Amino acid sequence: MFVADTGAGHLKINNIPQQQDTLPETTNTPWVAIVGNPNCGKTALFNRLTGLHQKVGNYPGITVEKKSGWLKGRKILLRDLPGTYSLNPKSIDEKIVADTVQSWRKPENRPRAVIVVVDATNLTRNIYLALQILDWNLPTIIALNMWDEVEKQGIHIDVEGLKERLRAWAVIPTSAKLGIGIAELVHTIEQIPDGLFLRNVPPRVVEIDRYRDLLQPLIDFLGKRFDRLQHDPLIEALRLLGDKGYINYLTAYLEYKEIEELQRLLTATKEEFIKRNIPFRTLEQSARYGFIDLYLSDLISREDVEKQTISEKIDHVLTHRFFGPILMVILLLFIFNAIFSWAQYPMDWIQAGNEWLAAQANQLMPDGLLKSLVVDGIIAGVGSILTFFPQILILVFFLGLLEDSGYMSRMAFMMDRLLSRLGLHGRSVLPLLSGFACAIPGIIAARTIDDRRTRIVTILLVPLMSCSARLPVYTLLIAAFIPNVYVFGFLSLQGLVFTGIYFLGMFTAIFVALIFKKLYPPRSKQLMMMELPPYRIPLLSSIFWQMYERGKSFLTTAGSIILAISVVLWFLASFPKPRHAENLTPKEQIEYSYAGRLGKTIEPVIKPLGFDWKIGVGLVTSFAAREVIISTLSTLYNLEQKQGGQRSLADAMRQDHYPDGRPVFSILVALSLMIFYVYAAQCMATFAIIKKETNSWRWPFLMVGYMTTLAYVASFVVYQGGKLLGF
Repeated sequence: MFVADTGAGHLKINNIPQQQDTLPETTNTPWVAIVGNPNCGKTALFNRLTGLHQKVGNYPGITVEKKSGWLKGRKILLRDLPGTYSLNPKSIDEKIVADTVQSWRKPENRPRAVIVVVDATNLTRNIYLALQILDWNLPTIIALNMWDEVEKQGIHIDVEGLKERLRAWAVIPTSAKLGIGIAELVHTIEQIPDGLFLRNVPPRVVEIDRYRDLLQPLIDFLGKRFDRLQHDPLIEALRLLGDKGYINYLTAYLEYKEIEELQRLLTATKEEFIKRNIPFRTLEQSARYGFIDLYLSDLISREDVEKQTISEKIDHVLTHRFFGPILMVILLLFIFNAIFSWAQYPMDWIQAGNEWLAAQANQLMPDGLLKSLVVDGIIAGVGSILTFFPQILILVFFLGLLEDSGYMSRMAFMMDRLLSRLGLHGRSVLPLLSGFACAIPGIIAARTIDDRRTRIVTILLVPLMSCSARLPVYTLLIAAFIPNVYVFGFLSLQGLVFTGIYFLGMFTAIFVALIFKKLYPPRSKQLMMMELPPYRIPLLSSIFWQMYERGKSFLTTAGSIILAISVVLWFLASFPKPRHAENLTPKEQIEYSYAGRLGKTIEPVIKPLGFDWKIGVGLVTSFAAREVIISTLSTLYNLEQKQGGQRSLADAMRQDHYPDGRPVFSILVALSLMIFYVYAAQCMATFAIIKKETNSWRWPFLMVGYMTTLAYVASFVVYQGGKLLGF
């Protein structure tokens, strides 16, 4: 036996061979759990092992749900769990990890092995979670990730010593970025037999003798039920004291009388600690960090390196109290301008391709309903949406750069002060910024927020961020009605309007957050602790893969939802046929159709906003997906024009007039429609995901209610105010 003395007590390690119990065979597929702190490269390692391309980023909280994939060429399933700092859950994503680990009490739920991924450049902090996982006595592999950066920073880690003192199955230096250690990791996983459970392994804590008498009643009670609880009684006692919700994990394995006895013992133990003025909630942290200090600190050493890292030097400028926010706004201005201007040429090429395809169909197909369906329904509807494909790719590219470089964390840090005044905190930044690509991943990303009130308010604000589905609407209206001139000789007016529309959503979110703060006040001031990752050169392969995935999703939507709606809309706009149709203009015929009747019914409600019946039909169809209004207008205008004519949607909108000669579209109408889409909650998928994430109908209906009201009022004020001013 090895006994070491510390200032607080003794650590006892028994040199007893680890006994292996083989569990009964089950029909479950062998699987391996992958756990780790946020931003330790866990998902990147998962991608290396499986060949998948799950999203990764240089920002905590990218993985917020379990993801699975097969180990390359093997019948072993890998499950990537969300990042967490400990098994004491404070947020929904951390609870996913805690619930998964707690299920290991049952042999049939246990993985073959656990891979704990740690950031080897910050091993002392990362190893805490590893100690908690190791104490479940399953074969555990410690992956010392970012090993390439360890070597660059002059850090020396005694790998063999670490394995011995942690009593881990293996400790393997890895680099998910460069592929270091991947082959060894795969080989180690293959060598672990199924159903292995390690017995008689002392817990990785410093045993504090002067508290033993207080803990002993709890330890004795839990120890007698080890056959059911399957976890070290000392660790169970520490967890019960430190986490008031932990007892809920044990009740399923105890009888009613035992639960009552446990609650009585727990209450009595806490009272004894309080009498002696001992902070019992942090006992586990003290015991584990005592273990780290005593047994692991001498295994890590650093060479004399430059006192200030490159990241710290950059942060002096980019996170400066005054210059940092200014630089952030300039960067966002550049990004939004680039999204509009860089996409112009590829958009023109796609538009030309659409027109060529429509011309070919017009020439080759005989006149009739089938030709009308193909040209006016499918090509006009789907093709008009595909025109805006380049902008979505550019947006995803810039978001990928912000995440992978590490700047996204700095944005959260700088915005924390502002958000705290709004009743939120910096962890709301990732969900809000993710909303620029799509509200759904932004809402899911809010799982990282531990406070329920802050999480719900963040979820309700995410739809105010202009998602990529709004891009086609903004781009079409700006290109068609905003003059292509330059301000100060270098700033595009179209780009400035485009940027202003995005900032309008952000500033409105601030205003709405203040209202929620009054109506739904936070219980206490939210403090955010966040590790700023080092700046890294983004992996273009990772960013291009994100662009591919987002592009594929967009094309899938265009090929399914938008195609289906285009076909249905073509039918509604083509039938019924009026009597003596040959005596009516195409415009009069379409007004007689089902779609025309629907639009005319809606028109009185939306007339004060400057919208005609065709826009009304677009507002209805775009509940399926916001961008569908583009395909709707394209189909309606194509059916209105005389057969054989070809014109772009922008030209059709500019040339459309009311019977009295007034233009249907103007700069004022375009602004009114853009502002309506900034605020309107027209997305069924967003409604559904809010219901799922909040487990309540109250919040999605509140979102639809306040956003629809805001959209109508804002549009009304802009249009009617503009008319009063003579526009």
